[in-house]
Amino acid sequence: MTEFYYNLATGEIEEGKVHGATTRMGPYPTAEAARAALAHAQERNAAWDAADAKWQEDDDVDAG
Repeated sequence: MTEFYYNLATGEIEEGKVHGATTRMGPYPTAEAARAALAHAQERNAAWDAADAKWQEDDDVDAG
């Protein structure tokens, strides 16, 4: 089964492990999934940031 990777250095989609692990995200089952990798990571990070902010806010309320 072919795996696809998003290359962080070039922004290119690569089929297989063309470059080292420090410059790639994946593996993904399709090229389309690899193409969406960075956007998906940004969405996930935004959700985590929001959850962290809520947690901090709740902690501040409990402490006050």
